[in-house]
Amino acid sequence: MAMIEVEGLSKHFGHITAVDKISFKVEKGEVVGFLGPNGAGKTTTMRILTGYLPADEGRCKIAGFDVLTESLEVRKHIGYLPEDTPLYQDISVENFLKYVAEIRGISGSEQKSRVNKIIEVCGLEPVVKMDIAELSKGFRQRTGLAQTMIHDPEILIMDEPTSGLDPNQIIEIRELIKKLGREKTVILSTHILSEAEATCGRILIINQGRMIADGSLEEITRSARGVNLHKVKVKGKKEIIESQFKALAGASGYKLIKEENGVLSYEVYAESEADLCEEIFKSAVEAGLILTELYREKRSLEEVFKQLTRGEE
Repeated sequence: MAMIEVEGLSKHFGHITAVDKISFKVEKGEVVGFLGPNGAGKTTTMRILTGYLPADEGRCKIAGFDVLTESLEVRKHIGYLPEDTPLYQDISVENFLKYVAEIRGISGSEQKSRVNKIIEVCGLEPVVKMDIAELSKGFRQRTGLAQTMIHDPEILIMDEPTSGLDPNQIIEIRELIKKLGREKTVILSTHILSEAEATCGRILIINQGRMIADGSLEEITRSARGVNLHKVKVKGKKEIIESQFKALAGASGYKLIKEENGVLSYEVYAESEADLCEEIFKSAVEAGLILTELYREKRSLEEVFKQLTRGEE
């Protein structure tokens, strides 16, 4: 059973369409990055998934329960971390987590056990007795994650979980999310591409309210339009090298980048998504050339994201 099911979801604010008929599923145990530029519709989608906003069209199911008609059941199965983490400032971390547990109907020995476990999971031991107002941004974010998980939900929905953190804090939160992803289903929205690359096994990209890409990082970069590039460093006569490139099946062209100490560096371009490494290697061997380097250059998520969201070729 899919833990999150979205079908034909739309949301309008006056004449503005924030979310436009998007559909996707998230299976149990997936860590999914929900990417898009600012204003793409990420936060609106998150708020609909959590029952905070009603959809105008379409339907959402969380753990098999309808978000609109079975809202209370849905909330039992999710932990939600909004972008601006709502925390009481004048209370200690430990007492805040006890308070949240009580709201969730957890009391007695079970409450103590849950609070202690979540403090350990989120690495809050050094600050557990401190008031939240005294915490660094990183520990506040960890506290926000702790209250999100205090009731042990199956699904975590996080909106910009590393927003405003410094580089060290970002690394800490990413590692925590990856750790949580071993046991939970996680969907996190972000416009920080390195965050998605570091934590997510699957990526959804939304732009102007529409879903424009869905798949693993490798699948998305492979399917995006653009030059399929191979880097080749080779020793031999230039005329022979270039005659071999011209004869390559599937190649659309080549370019000499530089020549240094008898080694010629080339870019070889392929038609469609063909991988020419094997053909280049065979061709070089047959012609008696010496290859010193050969690889297919992978396109970065940043390049693909820019192409998809700006419509660049």
